[in-house]
Amino acid sequence: MWNEKNQTFDRDFILLGILDPNQYGLLFLILILIIFMLAIMGNAVLILVIYLDVRLHTPMYFLLSHLSFTDIFHISNIVPLMASNFITGRNSITFAGCGFQIFLSLLFLGAECLLLASMSYDRYVAICHPLHYPMFMNHQICVLMAAGCWLWGILNSTIHTTYVLLLPFCGAKTIDHFFCELPAMVKLSCVDTSRYERGINVSGVIFLLIPFSFILASYGQIFHTVLHIKSMEAQKKAFSTCSSHLVVVFMYYGPFTFTYMRPRSYHTPGQDKVLAISYTILTPLLNPIIYSLRNKDVLCALKKVLGKIFMQRN
Repeated sequence: MWNEKNQTFDRDFILLGILDPNQYGLLFLILILIIFMLAIMGNAVLILVIYLDVRLHTPMYFLLSHLSFTDIFHISNIVPLMASNFITGRNSITFAGCGFQIFLSLLFLGAECLLLASMSYDRYVAICHPLHYPMFMNHQICVLMAAGCWLWGILNSTIHTTYVLLLPFCGAKTIDHFFCELPAMVKLSCVDTSRYERGINVSGVIFLLIPFSFILASYGQIFHTVLHIKSMEAQKKAFSTCSSHLVVVFMYYGPFTFTYMRPRSYHTPGQDKVLAISYTILTPLLNPIIYSLRNKDVLCALKKVLGKIFMQRN
């Protein structure tokens, strides 16, 4: 066992990646890099607009800025290393680098799950109990909710990262993935991990099933309330906002749940890679688009900020 652990610390991991070393792989890499830059710019602009416009200093946009912050660092944790490995052809990552990538990935995934649930609660209170909104969603409660999302994410990530890095890895440490993801790492262990996989399922219930059920219940109550609103314009606005939020939720929770809550024997590298692209690369791009381009308040604030910048330059 001691020799196995020494071997674990001495050798790097090999990431097989998702890009083939040919012209099609290069085109796919260029597409991913374009998505990466758009996601970074979109989320950064959204955070800047929320910070600069006083009208957006509300609980909803406070939580949205945290979501954008999560997306920026989550996609930055994945894409640069993927691009570097493709360009250099090395495809290796150190033991410490792999552990750090697992930690950040689990942190941002967990925090985003809880932030989406917090945002659904905000919308539920705003639409179903508007008179009590200042009491249930004041600034102090909002800060506590955001802090709770990050603290739970850090705790969960620390536990799983520590356990996985202490597992003995036998033979060639080749990860059939484009980043160090927890299920792919567990498959490399040469010991029985069935008890640990049950622990992963417990985390899945806490970070996936419970928040997802809470989100569905919140939006179910929201739709029930909206149907009783007499104003057609108010109905359309509420349905438009909530439907776009639900698109993000299903695109994020669906692949994430399917990846982390399946037994190890049902995992296939091809499926895991495709699913991971959805919640690590596509979702960070779609979040600022859905939450800004379909939101009149954000668009007005963006025009106002751009107008000020233009006036200052002139």
